[in-house]
Amino acid sequence: MEKLKIAGGYPLKGTIKVSGAKNSAVALIPATILAESPVTIEGLPDISDVQILKSLLEEIGGKVTFENGDMMVDPRSMVSMPLPNGKVKKLRASYYLMGAMLGRFKKAVIGLPGGCHLGPRPIDQHIKGFEALGAKITNEQGAIYLRADELIGARIYLDVVSVGATINIMLAAVRAKGKTIIENAAKEPEIIDVATLLTNMGAKIKGAGTDVIRIEGVENLSGCRHTIIPDRIEAGTYMILGAAAGEGVLIDNVIPHHMESLIAKLREMGVPIETGDEQIYIGKGDNLKAVDIKTLVYPGFPTDLQQPFTSLLTRAEGSAVVTDTIYSARFKHIDELRRMNANIKVEGRAAIVNGPVTLQGAKVKASDLRAGAALVIAGLMAEGITEVTGLEHIDRGYSNLVEKLNGLGATIWREQMTEEEIEQLKN
Repeated sequence: MEKLKIAGGYPLKGTIKVSGAKNSAVALIPATILAESPVTIEGLPDISDVQILKSLLEEIGGKVTFENGDMMVDPRSMVSMPLPNGKVKKLRASYYLMGAMLGRFKKAVIGLPGGCHLGPRPIDQHIKGFEALGAKITNEQGAIYLRADELIGARIYLDVVSVGATINIMLAAVRAKGKTIIENAAKEPEIIDVATLLTNMGAKIKGAGTDVIRIEGVENLSGCRHTIIPDRIEAGTYMILGAAAGEGVLIDNVIPHHMESLIAKLREMGVPIETGDEQIYIGKGDNLKAVDIKTLVYPGFPTDLQQPFTSLLTRAEGSAVVTDTIYSARFKHIDELRRMNANIKVEGRAAIVNGPVTLQGAKVKASDLRAGAALVIAGLMAEGITEVTGLEHIDRGYSNLVEKLNGLGATIWREQMTEEEIEQLKN
């Protein structure tokens, strides 16, 4: 196991390039199961979630190559082999295998998904959608069994706006008979990305990116080439990082339209920002002002940027309220920031951040992916050395993070942990 060490106080300057979107990648890769011929996805991030999905596709008989960000999947020899546990437990988005395998094979056995522990994230809306399409769903020994004689299009109203359920139902419905209408659908850019891939494969989808998606089922889908969108959460993390510790940081390979809620909040704090076609420049922000944020479904402020933004708020003058309406348990980073001298308290679904404070380097642990990003940002601002453990979480969503940050002038490196340190982490 490794830990990350960060020497704080080095000003960041230069250009940093955003990788392909993690939250698209984890749905695009399972979507290739639906095709009858090879599919190539270009620009995938080199993260552990992508590697796990690659091996899962190989486990069910797919032939997969992954080089320089391009993945070629030949799904022709895939079979509906049960995937009850093992690698499935390592990532939350393994649930997309349910929709894809149900769409292609009319059956699937998938272990309950793993990933970050962010409190209850039920898959009841996914199951509701599959059942509406005609599937029978049972939970047997910790695995979800999905079976259908045939899938028939249906009108499905989601009780909760859910990105996962919207995509999963889309995956199953594109090869169902007749018309499916998903109402109260999520509108995230990643949904449009998945719909674009499926459309290129021959699916008939209208309304992706709105709250009503209409799908006319087709019998067969064929292979295609598809380029993934840039990762708006990675881009947002670098924008926050530039505001926190930068002296002029240019974020390259970004869609500014996807970042509007974050841009508005950073400008409200007093951060100078310029946008281009595919770039965003974050100027040096002095005398930052505290602002309140409330996470909402897209196009609102993303829950995935709440934790990194909390670190930035420790630099701002005044008191800020951070409310997370999406995940109630997304405040595990607060105790770690307190170790670094942050003045934050949690009250229910909100955290109150008082600043400015000077953060101090400390030994901290990432409890999930975006908490890890928050601690890296805090370490870059802090005096002294910060040591971050729990890197397996960070590696799930940030490709080549150390190299990218060092390219901006940071001093950050990975070290092997001693056996004694590993034992301390377990206790």
